Amino acid sequence: MPYQYRARDARGNLIEGQLEASSAEAAGQQLRQDGFQVLDINDAEDNASLFPRRVGKQEIIYLTSQLAIMSETGINLSTALNGISQQEDNPTLRKVLTDLRASVESGEDFSTALARYPKLFDKTYVSLVRASEATGKLGEMLEAIATYLRKELESRGKVRAALAYPSVMLAMAIAVTIFLLTFVLPKFTPLFNSRGMRLPTPTLIMMALSHYLIDYWFLWMIGAGTAIVGFFWGRRTRPGRKMLDWVKISLPIIGPMCRKVTISRSIRTLGTMITSGVPMLEAIQLSSDVAGNYYYEQLWQDVLAAVTSGNQICTALARNALFPKMLVQMISSGEETGKLDLVLMKVSNYYDREVETSLKAVTSLIEPIMITIMGVVVGGIGMALMLPIFSLSKAVG
Repeated sequence: MPYQYRARDARGNLIEGQLEASSAEAAGQQLRQDGFQVLDINDAEDNASLFPRRVGKQEIIYLTSQLAIMSETGINLSTALNGISQQEDNPTLRKVLTDLRASVESGEDFSTALARYPKLFDKTYVSLVRASEATGKLGEMLEAIATYLRKELESRGKVRAALAYPSVMLAMAIAVTIFLLTFVLPKFTPLFNSRGMRLPTPTLIMMALSHYLIDYWFLWMIGAGTAIVGFFWGRRTRPGRKMLDWVKISLPIIGPMCRKVTISRSIRTLGTMITSGVPMLEAIQLSSDVAGNYYYEQLWQDVLAAVTSGNQICTALARNALFPKMLVQMISSGEETGKLDLVLMKVSNYYDREVETSLKAVTSLIEPIMITIMGVVVGGIGMALMLPIFSLSKAVG
């Protein structure tokens, strides 16, 4: 079986290659007998896969927690990375860990090595690790990063869970409507036509819609496909993203929740950065990067410009209606007392609770609304079917 390896020769040069062996242990033994220091051995077939296995957020959190524990118990970073990589089942992450270990052993900063994998370790992660390298408290920082990532993942999970129910209900309403119009209503059309009766307006509208759905289904499919592609393409453009982000924070029920989620994410990032010793301007820039909404990103950019000019954070925030006045006052108090980091972390925890409350409120409000919408749609189609039948029964009677 072919195995791909990474090793160092007697002079310390990094060597990569491939060899045949009965197992990974046999391949490693063969390399050591040849005088190489083995860094990593992987199945060449796994590495040649066209679809490498994804690395999930939960895996990054677990990895970070493991590194934090090992660092705090006195294990050096290179040994910790090697130990974790040997136990890692995900070949993609195992290769990343091997590369990180090789970079650290060659004298490169851990933060610099992490920055080469922006999809796995974002700017916030790299900045926090860089700050810990200056203070020498990598273990504590990694634990703080794991906590930060865990809260972010929990927050996103709660939002998705809250929006899952209305999404399923909407999909069911569309499916039921299509079924009634394309399978049920056409069964009654010959009966209505054979009687030569004058049909009510709602029935005529439903029959016309049924006709267009059945006879021009390919146009509907093309239209739906175009709408989906247009949506995903549009959100990548600046005008499209501005419009979608405006809708997110302006909707009657979901809008307030989205604003709280965005504020919580930005404030948590800013508080974590400042507490960890990241420079203020870099911390504000990262808060803008993680906002996830165009208008809040611009807000933090305004804050960055204001702070660069020598003004306080609260001065810029107070000029924008997207930030609650209470929050601005709390940040102002933190700046005046010199305890901004403590205030931001307390505000972040407060907004986490607010987000959870908002999610419950949104779920409880959306549920009856979606049920009502489904009832109106299905009931409307049913009424359109029943009205001619009532007329027929009266005529026969």
